[in-house]
Amino acid sequence: MRDVAIIGVGMNKWGELWESSLRDIFTEAALLAIEDAGVDHIDSMYIGCMSSGLFVGQEHLSSLLTDYLGMGPIPATRVESACSSGGLALRSGFIDVASGMNDIVLVGGVEKMTDVSVHGATFALSTAADQEYEVYHGVTFPGLYALMARAHMHRYGTTRKQLAQVAVKNHFHGSMNPLAQYPQKITAEEVIESVMVADPLRILDCSPITDGAAAVILAPLDLAKKISKKPVVKIIGSGHATDTIALHSRNDLTEIKSTERAAKIAYEMAGKSPEEIHLAEVHDCFTIAEICVIEALGFAEKGKGGPETEHGLTTLGGKIPVNTSGGLKSKGHPVGATGVAQAIEITKQLRGEAGERQVKNAKVGLTQNMGGSGGSSLIHIMEVV
Repeated sequence: MRDVAIIGVGMNKWGELWESSLRDIFTEAALLAIEDAGVDHIDSMYIGCMSSGLFVGQEHLSSLLTDYLGMGPIPATRVESACSSGGLALRSGFIDVASGMNDIVLVGGVEKMTDVSVHGATFALSTAADQEYEVYHGVTFPGLYALMARAHMHRYGTTRKQLAQVAVKNHFHGSMNPLAQYPQKITAEEVIESVMVADPLRILDCSPITDGAAAVILAPLDLAKKISKKPVVKIIGSGHATDTIALHSRNDLTEIKSTERAAKIAYEMAGKSPEEIHLAEVHDCFTIAEICVIEALGFAEKGKGGPETEHGLTTLGGKIPVNTSGGLKSKGHPVGATGVAQAIEITKQLRGEAGERQVKNAKVGLTQNMGGSGGSSLIHIMEVV
């Protein structure tokens, strides 16, 4: 298996992009990545997208986006794993290059979510939950994560203020990201007093609906060292795991087993421990999600994710900064693009290109991208070489 590196990254500003189509925003991000890599062609392409058919009525993205990018007739594959579609696209591109099948591979992610009503977006997202045993009975994703939050609060004493601190911290980080959808700083009081969605989760505990795209260019490490004019970021670990799609089938609502399993695989492949990770981008679709995830990744002891967040463990300048991009909460969450954008933030940090949100001496970073309520998880570990 060949070593694989990221040699180019590209991302547009995320938000409500009503003047641009899905193909427009994907192509913009892809061209930025190609320019950043300094390559004149790509050999294959992987596209993470959860539900373009329900959001904009367009399927067959492999043909559409390759054609619109002007890269046909290269092979292209659309990848779907709910909100972890981007992470799975990255893993698919990684395997393509590592296997020797192709050299220059574009991995993109895209979702255009604001062209439908809130009801339409809620329906599209709900297809990532168990239709017969959860959605049929009226449960939405805020409701599912609210159950997880209540269980965590009951078992470990996690407080309402500790949940809010996740949002406060990520909006603080996002205030330094010019591409973030909601870059404004917020306070814990504003989170706690915002509109109730599903008790105990309020609107400022939830990631937004977003239009956006992101892309990276992968290449074999030896080729990357020859052609790249920037620090080369090597993917040293890749883990993928699944869990039951329905919460009621799990033994413990406070644990995300798919993330624990995927992390174990990625840590072993990379030869790293949680203590050797310098920063991470994780799937904070709801504030409770980040608390459960940092416990699953080994950054905090089980049940201590809330207090550790409150005490600054994951804030820029803390022991393990988490979501320096602003995360899903502030940067935005176009579901198919999120996993790719996480890799972009880590690449920029390891290159030393993150500006005022730069983590000092960052050499090793991790991404965690999650589908549904943890039914699937993707972990990637990267190191600058």
